[in-house]
Amino acid sequence: MKLSSRDLFFIVLCGLIMFLSIGQRHSFGLYLIPVTSDWSWGRETFSIAIALQNLVWGAAQPFAGMLADKIGSKRVMALGGAFYALGVVLMPYSNDGVLFAITAGLFVGLGLSGTAFGIVYGAVGKAVAPERRPAALGLVGAIGGAGQLLMLPVNMTLIESYGWTTAALVIAVIVAAMIPLALSTGKSEVTPPQASELTMRQTLANAFGDRDFWLLTVGFLACGFQLAFIGTHMPAYLADNGLSPSVATTALGLIALTNIAGTYLFGVWGTRWLRKTLTVWIYLGRAAAILMLLWLHLSPWTVYAFAAVMGFLWLGTVPLTNGMIGQIFGMRYVSTLFGFVFLSHQIGSFLGVWLGGWLFDAYKSYTWVWILAAALSLLSAVLHAPIRERRAPVAAAAAA
Repeated sequence: MKLSSRDLFFIVLCGLIMFLSIGQRHSFGLYLIPVTSDWSWGRETFSIAIALQNLVWGAAQPFAGMLADKIGSKRVMALGGAFYALGVVLMPYSNDGVLFAITAGLFVGLGLSGTAFGIVYGAVGKAVAPERRPAALGLVGAIGGAGQLLMLPVNMTLIESYGWTTAALVIAVIVAAMIPLALSTGKSEVTPPQASELTMRQTLANAFGDRDFWLLTVGFLACGFQLAFIGTHMPAYLADNGLSPSVATTALGLIALTNIAGTYLFGVWGTRWLRKTLTVWIYLGRAAAILMLLWLHLSPWTVYAFAAVMGFLWLGTVPLTNGMIGQIFGMRYVSTLFGFVFLSHQIGSFLGVWLGGWLFDAYKSYTWVWILAAALSLLSAVLHAPIRERRAPVAAAAAA
């Protein structure tokens, strides 16, 4: 069934918010070398700030989800945009590791919790009819993925032309556009629970006592580990191996480009095949891509091939995971439930960024981090396989 013009307008606005939010998040790795060089830091100092960003994002996501389920997504997205812009604009003035962790870590992490997957997917999932939902989630994910493609060259051009400090100030103005975009999504309405529905507390109790909820949650850790490690450390990894910065920029751009197709297609394919089966294949594909990167001779073309494959598998897990949560537990509190699942993703992101910097400073190599990323991918595939996906939503079953 086709999306209505009203649905499409709402999806595009939400997609543009995620375009800026996820697009800039994908670009922070470009700042690693210039920031650490200017301020004579080890890579671990920068890594701790970005790791904290991911951890705060995850820790705040359940609360942002609860707030969105209570007062509406519009206000939460606008508040998130304000925190995001504040964090980026203060980065050039944070020449101390602790200050940098507060601005690039705490503030941007809070901003991401209000403007990224959990809130945006929840808003779109509630706004469209169930039969239109997979296509809608795929479309908003594709628009967000386009942000990863286009924000990279914007950041790189600004850094190369004017330096990273001026680049950060310009980017802060750009990401501040999320505030008016959020306020333009329409009246913020929240439908109160019907008598036949479970309350938020009952829904959380059911989820926390459900085996499949924990399989989803623990399995999502690998996704965060891989995405955050690659997004933050790949430019430095390629530079260490003698490849030019343009190769890193092209590789991250390829990830973003193929992610647009992958996110949309996996969202649509979730209506034809079991979402858990698609998720298993995503994690197996990622493990194979990582191992091939380590095995083959590192050159621009092997890097580009890795980026194209990894990008296609990059964010396909997100609409699939969100869809499984909604199918099993219902859509009423999907933002809250996804927030708790996403916390695991961001714990993985914290570990991926932090361990990448710590192990590099200790061993002057990223090899062991790549191996760990592949092992976690295989573990996640094993965890997703036994999920009992085809079940009536818990809320509907309880009502019956």
